[in-house]
Amino acid sequence: MGKWHAKDIETVFKELGTSADGLSQSEALARVAKYGPNKLPEPKKRSAVARFLLQFHDILIYVLLAAAVVTGVLGHTVDTAVILGVVVLNAIIGFIQEGKAEDALEAIRKMLSAHALVMRDGRHITIPAEELVPGDVVLLQSGDRVPADLRLFRVKGLQIQEAALTGESLPVEKKTDPVPEESVVGDRLCMAFSGTIVTHGQGEGVVVATGADTEIGQISTMVSEVESVATPLLRQMAQFGRWLSLAILFVAAAAFAFGYLVRGYEAAEMFLASVSLAVAAIPEGLPAIMTITLAIGVQRMAKRNAIIRRLPAVETLGAVTVICSDKTGTLTKNEMTVRNIAASGHLFELTGTGYDPHGDLLVGGKSADPAAFGVLRKMATYAVLCSDTQLEKGDEGWEVHGDPMEGALLISAMKLGIDIDETKKAYPRVDLIPFESEHKFMATLHHSHEKEAFIVVKGAPESLLRMCDRQMKGDGSTAPLEQNVWSERIEELAQRGERLIALAVKPVEFSKTALLFEDVKEGFIMVGLFGMIDPPRIEAIEAVKACKSAGIRVKMITGDHASTALAIAKKLGLENCEEAITGERMEEMKEEALKEVVEAVDVYARVSPEHKLILVKLLQERGETVAMTGDGVNDAPALKRADVGIAMGQSGTEAAKEAAEIVLADDNFASIKHAVEEGRTVYDNLKKAILFILPTNGGEALIILGAILLGFHQMPLTPVQILWVNMVTAVTLALSLAFEPPEPGVMQRPPRDAKEPMVTLYLLWRILFVSVIIMAGTFALFVWEMQRGASIEEARTVAVNTLVMFEIFYLFSARYINASSFNLQGLTGNRYVLAAIAVLAVLQAVFTYFPPMQKLFGTASIDWKMWVEITLVGSTIFFLVEFEKYVVRVLEKRG
Repeated sequence: MGKWHAKDIETVFKELGTSADGLSQSEALARVAKYGPNKLPEPKKRSAVARFLLQFHDILIYVLLAAAVVTGVLGHTVDTAVILGVVVLNAIIGFIQEGKAEDALEAIRKMLSAHALVMRDGRHITIPAEELVPGDVVLLQSGDRVPADLRLFRVKGLQIQEAALTGESLPVEKKTDPVPEESVVGDRLCMAFSGTIVTHGQGEGVVVATGADTEIGQISTMVSEVESVATPLLRQMAQFGRWLSLAILFVAAAAFAFGYLVRGYEAAEMFLASVSLAVAAIPEGLPAIMTITLAIGVQRMAKRNAIIRRLPAVETLGAVTVICSDKTGTLTKNEMTVRNIAASGHLFELTGTGYDPHGDLLVGGKSADPAAFGVLRKMATYAVLCSDTQLEKGDEGWEVHGDPMEGALLISAMKLGIDIDETKKAYPRVDLIPFESEHKFMATLHHSHEKEAFIVVKGAPESLLRMCDRQMKGDGSTAPLEQNVWSERIEELAQRGERLIALAVKPVEFSKTALLFEDVKEGFIMVGLFGMIDPPRIEAIEAVKACKSAGIRVKMITGDHASTALAIAKKLGLENCEEAITGERMEEMKEEALKEVVEAVDVYARVSPEHKLILVKLLQERGETVAMTGDGVNDAPALKRADVGIAMGQSGTEAAKEAAEIVLADDNFASIKHAVEEGRTVYDNLKKAILFILPTNGGEALIILGAILLGFHQMPLTPVQILWVNMVTAVTLALSLAFEPPEPGVMQRPPRDAKEPMVTLYLLWRILFVSVIIMAGTFALFVWEMQRGASIEEARTVAVNTLVMFEIFYLFSARYINASSFNLQGLTGNRYVLAAIAVLAVLQAVFTYFPPMQKLFGTASIDWKMWVEITLVGSTIFFLVEFEKYVVRVLEKRG
């Protein structure tokens, strides 16, 4: 059983226990019980409660919950409520963003046909598609969605659009003959697959697979089985959270032991001091700042046509090293375009792309007037007459109603100055022979008002050459057919990946009013060849170039033919496009050999969904961070598996959109370049936020640690004051860094290493350096106030405001990790920084002078002279950090 495409139809009927007359109603009902309904199985879904609770499964969240418990035990309910609010907000955002796999499966289910026309008891009846069973005979006609996988046994001009399943840009012409067993999905011409759409003709087929056993069903199963990969940010933050948690616990325990054993503190007193130390070291605002920074990145990307479905994907884009792109509709427009015309011994070129009638005629690379070439005008006229497709001008350009290849011919005629409506009126059609796959041509008979009559035939070049004995010259006269010359031209254009259509004409008597097959056997004049291609988007070529300069490899993975894929790859400027690896070759290769190939080759053709998934996995195993773009159902598993799945918003199927993290609103590959730029900016801004927040916690922790080591019985900062500083500086100063614009040259540097920890050794040094400055200045002013006889409330108020002042001045330095901030741009380049400082100044004034706040936080009023001292001490951090950055830049230049 199975491999139906390789078996002749009699064998298929025999194995399925059916015939061309279909099943009886009773047999069909019995088979429903055996095979089940023709629908995709519902996967087991996690409950909403379970999905929500899983949002709390994160080490930093555990640290925050511990902080909430500690503050709750200490009786600081306001702080407990704030921390819990941050945690719950994070969980809600995560909960809303999750669940894409379930949605992807739901979208695939919706693609299945609702009804089917079948033969039951020898009669045609319409039944719900769910009731189809293997052995049923289904009738297909233009416009139908195929309801199950069918082995075709009768076709009449049947063409099926399989782009969603295979990536093939044109409808596939179906046949009934078996094909080799090893044929990939796109080459199984005797099969019609569930979820694909009939665009032309009629057919009959026997159902060979339903539900989960269909090709689309197997993709659905693959999507449900594919594991999503944790994003680099999530991996790094988990690593950083573990490291930070262990460090905090170790330092707090060591401080408790030292204070209790060496300094002789009471156990209860030392326990509270250790709790202060732990609270000081926990960056409560960090998860919220990270979420907000990512959310701002989402807004920026949305303005540039990239819609983010999952927050961490924003940052992952900045680490992408390889983009695996589908060809059709992504790198190309999915609009066939006539690129070359071969006629009268010349090769003409037409510029322009897609269904836009603007373009030039080029001869030898130079612009030329179409009117100077009579043979071209004749060719364009014949192409218009031998066409059933209609062009319509819509709000967003020209639309093609009918065959896309005929649409391309009509557009080329318009470029050559032909008026379509006038031409059809001048040469009315009298009769036709429609296109059929058996004869591979279409023929039309026309009469002119001047009593002329002629037959135009359009079709496969090899079919038309057999009908011709003469060829048209440039002046419209004829000469004997040069078969070898035409064969060489056909080979030349085919090597360029172009699809070819030939045109021939035959004058006949005006009295002829009917067109018979005998009339089209011989005696034709070969007029010329049209070479068509689905061209690359102009902006995609620029985007590929930009990706190269950013150190990102672009690989094309398509269901189209190898020659077409290579031709497009060369036009796009992909790096390694000397050869294309096909799906069949991949099947034959061992995994080790394939691992080497994925690094070296950038073009993959005639690939199935399984192959796409394998390629993404192998690239990830080689340490690459992979973005996968696509628009079809066939892309869904690979989109889900990739580090970043990018679906097309306009042409993309719902299944692809739901499996992806990012949806491109304009279907434009160039938008990915903008998204990568934003992704890198977001990562830079996250690093800046961490580089700003952690020294605050480090400075606070060192202050408490210093007090314990020196034997102070009154801590310079209380836990509630520490929480105040952490929260207000996070929501004002740190948040302003999320609005930092991209740094110069952000797209000229290679992708960052996804394995590199967010806090590198250099950043760790910076955090320690700044923490020590904050600790030294704050501690010095606290001790100075105590020695001058100030109350503990006044001394602590000075310490808190000194700490905040340090942060204000440090914020200017933190705007650039390495570059100097000692300039006008560094001081005033981000208006949000200045607004945040103004807001914080008001909050600190309320904290210091408002009586209820004084009571709540244990603060006292201080005079203006003290503010001068605080400002002078706080400003030192800006000059010290700028000097450190200068030294590092000098050392980097020498190194």
